[in-house]
Formats: sequence, structure tokens, C-alpha cells
Amino acid sequence: MADKKLKIVFFGTPEFAVASLDRLLKDGCDIAAVVTMPDKIAGRGHKLIQSDVKKYAVENGLRVLQPEKLKSPEFVDDLRAIGADLFIVIAFRMLPEVVWSMPPLGTFNLHASLLPKYRGAAPINWAVINGDKETGVTTFFLKHEIDTGDIIEQRKIEIRPEDNVGDVHDRLMELGADMVAHTVAEIEAGNVSPKPQPGGEFIPAPKIFKDTCRIDWNAPAEKIHNLVRGLSPYPAAWTTLEESRNPGQPFDVKIFETSLASCPNVGDGEPGTVCATKDSIFVNTSDGAIEIKSLQPAGKKRMDASAFLRGYNPVKFI
Repeated sequence: MADKKLKIVFFGTPEFAVASLDRLLKDGCDIAAVVTMPDKIAGRGHKLIQSDVKKYAVENGLRVLQPEKLKSPEFVDDLRAIGADLFIVIAFRMLPEVVWSMPPLGTFNLHASLLPKYRGAAPINWAVINGDKETGVTTFFLKHEIDTGDIIEQRKIEIRPEDNVGDVHDRLMELGADMVAHTVAEIEAGNVSPKPQPGGEFIPAPKIFKDTCRIDWNAPAEKIHNLVRGLSPYPAAWTTLEESRNPGQPFDVKIFETSLASCPNVGDGEPGTVCATKDSIFVNTSDGAIEIKSLQPAGKKRMDASAFLRGYNPVKFI
């Protein structure tokens, strides 16, 4: 490996990117600047919210750039003046060619799937929602079409039956940090041999919207269970509940944890109908039942089924 460290500009926004930035800094990499999203005003108090990457960068004395527009001449000139050897992108916006083509050693991205599978904004969620048994991380060099560049390295993990998207996210975040550090070392040593992504169809992983998260009780039990896992703890699957104590006043409920189960009293009822015991909630689906283990009524705190049943008498989820 060369004595002189590569000069790197790091692009990222959420917590997922922080783990890799932290690893690079601890490995002694020369992080010349960090690029992240502009601060935004949010919440009732109109507080200024900084990205997780910015918070980390400021705490560690790194230079921070927050362009509104990635093609702006001022931002491009600032980047060019840094004279970086390599750009690294993790969970950031799509870069224009004038940016990603700038460094002599290229720009690589850490993507949270085994490309070419799950191209798009939410690969971890969709891997769990679709019931996959494994997933992983990929580093690849950027090119024109999103998530299509030549692969540098990939590593896999198992998606366990009990995993939700939060569990998988955290394991991929640590695995990705290790692989980013290794990818940088290999580029620095001149040892990388990128390979084109295999041809054929890929599975899209579009951004998650509220409608994506609504439970369709006419779906099979396993599909509903995987939807809940793939959206828990955030943004969470949701449904609307009718209950006997307030008839005609349905309200929304977030569902965080379910299991595939059977209840002798559910029978062949209409999908969405509820069978509740003293401590358990079972719901009909198109091919059986699932048990709801934790949930959150609108305006209330998350609670387990037993606590929920002390305040509500669920009849049907719609």
C-alpha cells in the first residue's frame, strides 16, 4: 500500500452512512470533506434538523459541504478545488456526472443489496417484505444509470425468520462499514478488478410511501407478516380498526410485530376479522390467521397485545 493516503470526499446523510465514515476515520483515512443534505426545519418547534452524517462530521472536525443543487457552479468548483483522489457515496442523492466523474480514481457507492437485485431507494425494506432468506452489501463504481455500475465487492448475510428491517439494517450497516474500508484499501493498493453486473431482470426497490405500508388483510398471512417485518420499527405497517366500544369510529393503528399462528376460534371468517383472547389478538387473512404481538393506536404509545386489550375491544381491521 502506498505511504500517502488517498484524499477522499465522503457523501452521505443517514445513520447507515455514519458507520462507514467512522470506520474510515478510525483507519486513518484522509477525509478532506463531507457532503450531506442541507439542514431542514421540522417539527412543531420549527427546529433546524441536521443529518446524522453532518452531526458526526462536525463532532470530528471535518469540513462539511451542504449544496442545495449538486450541479451548482459554486459547489462543483469547491469540490474541484479539494483535489480529491476518490469519492465515496452512501445513502445520498443521485450525483450528476460532473460530480461523480471528477476524481481520478472514480466514485464508488455502498448499496445495501446484492446488486443487480433491488436497485432503488429502499433495498433493505424490500428484501424483508419479499421474504428473502439472504441479502448483503455491494460496493460499485458509479456510472450514468442508477445502481448499474461495475461491482467491486459483495458480502452476504442471512435474513433470519425473526428479523425485522431494523435488525437487518443494523447488521448491514456494520458489514458495509467493514467492506467500505476494505474497498478503499484495495483501491489504494491498485488491487481492484471491477466486474459488470450480471444481465437479466432486477427487482425494483422504490421509496416507501404511506400507501406501501397499508396492510391488505385479503393477502396471505405470510405476505402480511413479511410486510410488517419489512417496515418495523420504521415507518411501520398500518391498518384501520373497528372496535365495539366506539362503533362507527374507526381509527388507524400501526402494527410492529406479528407471528404466523392459528387460533381455534378464528374459523373461516372474513379477512380482517378479529379473534381476541385475554392476552392475544388473532386476525383472519386470506389463508389463515396471524397473531399481532405489538401495535400502536393513533396518538398513543406502542404496546403489546395484552396492554392493548385492556383498553380496546377489536372487532375488525379494515
